[in-house]
Amino acid sequence: MDIELFGYDPIVDRAPVRWPGDARVAFYVGLNIEHFYVDRPSVSFNEATSKLVPDPMNYGWRDYGARVGIWRLIDVLDRQGIRASALLNSDAGERYPRIVEAGRDRDWAWFAHGKSNSLPQTGMAEDEERAFLTGILDSIEKTTGRRPRGWLSPGLTETFDTPRLLAELGVDYVLDWTNDDQPYALNVPGLRSVPYTLELADTQLFHVKSMTGPDYVQIVRDQFDQLYADSAAGGRVMALSLHPYVSGQAFRVKYVEQALAYIVNHPGVWVTTSDKIAAHR
Repeated sequence: MDIELFGYDPIVDRAPVRWPGDARVAFYVGLNIEHFYVDRPSVSFNEATSKLVPDPMNYGWRDYGARVGIWRLIDVLDRQGIRASALLNSDAGERYPRIVEAGRDRDWAWFAHGKSNSLPQTGMAEDEERAFLTGILDSIEKTTGRRPRGWLSPGLTETFDTPRLLAELGVDYVLDWTNDDQPYALNVPGLRSVPYTLELADTQLFHVKSMTGPDYVQIVRDQFDQLYADSAAGGRVMALSLHPYVSGQAFRVKYVEQALAYIVNHPGVWVTTSDKIAAHR
């Protein structure tokens, strides 16, 4: 079957996108704040033990992010003057109030990232998913004080009903469909797609592909430089996806800061949030 959520729209045929202040690249950091269940598998450091219950090796690796790694990343974002787009599992909001407090102090943009990264949505019936999504949005509004405007599914998992249900619940944009360098309207009234990143995610570069810190800095710079060159024909979006249990590791965090500093200190960059990108017309 052909996809009905969006049509084919080649970037070379569009009217130019213009960002505030004539910026060429809109840049945001997606800071993933996630909670994992001890009795379910999820992203793993070592697949050999990933199906064990409990699985201390992989659970502990992931849990390091909420306990330690995120505080290093918060320091980095503060030094670089970056307001995070916080991709929050509702379970994480309920269980890690100290992180939510830090984000509220910094006026982060709160973004719904499902209930838990141990709980994908695929296969849910429509009524079940509607109740599920409602509970997530209500929980995040309660813990952060703001109703999320954006959505990223755990593991980028959706049903065919997900976009329509999200729009019915007041969500303005999603990041799940990573097929563009510019925002665009989906074939769901009121719902847009905002660019996110898969290949530039720290989980891919550091964990899956075992890149070194200097490798990471070079790849991020190469991505930015090409988007900046492309933006001569119209503004582009660059997203950087950070997971505290990966980028917050002691031996990596300085390289993450080097990559961020290269972007935010470059002329012609709108350092912003996913909310503001989605709202810009």
